[in-house]
Amino acid sequence: MGDDSIGGRLSEFIGNLGGFLRKFIFSVLSVGPIPNHIAFILDGNRRYAKKHNLKEGDGHRAGFVALLSMLKYCYELGVKYVTIYAFSIDNFNRRPDEVQYIMGLMHEKIEGMLKEESFVRSYGVRVHFLGDLKLLHQSVRIAAEKAMRVTANNTKFVLLICVAYTSTNETVHSVHQCFKEKRRPMDKFQEEEQQQQQQGLIKLVDLERNMYMALAPDPDILVRTSGETRLSNFLLWQTAFCYLYSPAKLWPEISLWNLVWSVLNFQRAYPYLLKTKMKRY
Repeated sequence: MGDDSIGGRLSEFIGNLGGFLRKFIFSVLSVGPIPNHIAFILDGNRRYAKKHNLKEGDGHRAGFVALLSMLKYCYELGVKYVTIYAFSIDNFNRRPDEVQYIMGLMHEKIEGMLKEESFVRSYGVRVHFLGDLKLLHQSVRIAAEKAMRVTANNTKFVLLICVAYTSTNETVHSVHQCFKEKRRPMDKFQEEEQQQQQQGLIKLVDLERNMYMALAPDPDILVRTSGETRLSNFLLWQTAFCYLYSPAKLWPEISLWNLVWSVLNFQRAYPYLLKTKMKRY
């Protein structure tokens, strides 16, 4: 028996053992409330590259590998929605060569989503790209639109990717949409009914319905790596009552144990979070 065969069997054994341990850990976690929606700020890719003397772009590639692992863990745990902050509107102010590289990497990975063996296809993931998509490079925008179209019928797991996004931009977008709705021509009956119900005013329900993130419930947990405790203009509206977790690890270093710890802390805080959320309504 060759070394390659032994090595292959050993890798398979370790993989099976890891899968068994995850199932055991997740079954224990399932005794408590499981978050329905987890959001991630993928912070630390560039610092990871610098820390390990890699090219700057290699940090983003390492971050993508970490993302795939985290998505798999969330799926196995039973988390229905995952949102990631992939690229802020403010990130367009970075060096042109860095922005160009990230756009190219994004296009490459979006195209990879559509392959048969990809995580998206294998796990039945529906993908949404949220943000001011017209700001993206044309090739990336076309690829994103294709990915959303191809995965539209998937229902097992929902991945929301915020690109060309900031929370303030999302709020302005929602106000504009609300204004357009209120300005639509109406027949006489609708106009009378609107006046009776005072629906000409923009209300909270109108704003929330027109948010980019109206596609999903508010996050239960927001994870930002690198030990940073800033939200950086991400989901400011939706995170009013969610649990915030800031592990010191850089994003490419995030592990299963960080996810487990975030869920345990969420479960411990759950009664208070639920109570404060109910007061909102």
